[in-house]
Amino acid sequence: MQPDYSINTLSTTDRRPKATNLWETAHSLGFPAALWRLPNQLDKHLIVSFDEILPRVSADLDELPAGFLVSPFDNLAGTAPTNTSDGISTGNSDQTLFLRADIQAAFSESSKTQSKVHTNATADTATANTFWQTLSAHLAGQSAGKPIKTTATPLHDLEAQAEYVRNVALAVEAMQRGDFRKVVLSRTKRVVFSDAPNAVALFDKLCAAYPTAFVSAVSIPEKGQIWISATPERLVSVDANGIFRTASLAGTQSAFEPDGTPKRPPEAMWSQKEIEEQALVSRYIIECFKKIRLREYLEEGPKTLIAGNLMHLSTCFTVDTQAVRYPQLGTVMLRLLHPTSAVCGMPRDVAFRFIEQHETHQRELYSGFVGPVNINANKEGPESDLFVHIRCMKLEGNVATLYAGAGLTEDSVPEREWQETEMKCQTLLNIMMNDK
Repeated sequence: MQPDYSINTLSTTDRRPKATNLWETAHSLGFPAALWRLPNQLDKHLIVSFDEILPRVSADLDELPAGFLVSPFDNLAGTAPTNTSDGISTGNSDQTLFLRADIQAAFSESSKTQSKVHTNATADTATANTFWQTLSAHLAGQSAGKPIKTTATPLHDLEAQAEYVRNVALAVEAMQRGDFRKVVLSRTKRVVFSDAPNAVALFDKLCAAYPTAFVSAVSIPEKGQIWISATPERLVSVDANGIFRTASLAGTQSAFEPDGTPKRPPEAMWSQKEIEEQALVSRYIIECFKKIRLREYLEEGPKTLIAGNLMHLSTCFTVDTQAVRYPQLGTVMLRLLHPTSAVCGMPRDVAFRFIEQHETHQRELYSGFVGPVNINANKEGPESDLFVHIRCMKLEGNVATLYAGAGLTEDSVPEREWQETEMKCQTLLNIMMNDK
């Protein structure tokens, strides 16, 4: 078994591996990889899985080894709760992709610490040796030339706006009839690059531009896809001390005044529609707590949250799982929450069917969930951090598909909802169009 391999990130005289070296080595061998940075942190993390075909698993935070989860939006059947005789809700998702952490790396941005790369004890020894040999050959042969610049050109769909506005109007009519209370309709925007872009370079740009977001890049060779995101929405997290967190996020406006000056969050003005939309998401979380008879939670908010070029209303919920003697809370709430009303609607089943009937694209991994599970990033113990997979794009070769959605209520104005999705697309588009 390979020993821990320490990397001195301050060294500039040797060819020690960086995130891009590990990522490219995994790509050359056809191995999946995940790269991420948690909100308000500097350190970046990377894992490589030796499974060329990723296993589909039940998203059980209490049973899975260290790794990274990626779930599609259309995971409702597997995660929908069912009432048992004792009143506890359960679910059994088998559509979630799992990247086991066979190779695990942490890249420190602090001058006081070193970064480390190591092979996990459960990894296949022969495959690990192949990985390290390929990496060494890559490092020995790499050149110091300048990276190739690529340009990005949006593909304009002349019918996209009219179609989206029409579907929003249909949703508003349905809600005014009382069919459901909220639904989230999404759309796509495609961008063509002059050459296949460097996913790690895009990831680094997003980290710099959006320090409060969860930024990730996930390579899935079996699909021929790389998914890159900068999402502001926490779904479920459980830290080393057993503190559970989730959040409701809804309501959207630009973070800038018309003259380009930044808005001050305490002075943000929110419409009745946006306040009600955010309240619906918070009520959805509270209803999930009620289903499992959990009353001991801390609710903070709503507060205005800045997420890149946008502002949202956010409410945070915290539970001490040790105090309430509920160590499985993370797994149980994950199955109850996904897909949340922030990406689906209320009631969930009715909104889900409306989305299936009216969206012309497949969401795939957009509006699912993504993040590391049982990663031991410190000496205290493993942590899991899952986020709603929004503000994301799917990269296939030199073509990127961006996804954006808007939460609709009976007070929605179709043309304004289109503009909201345009603003959300700019989260990634601004980075992609900047070739510096």
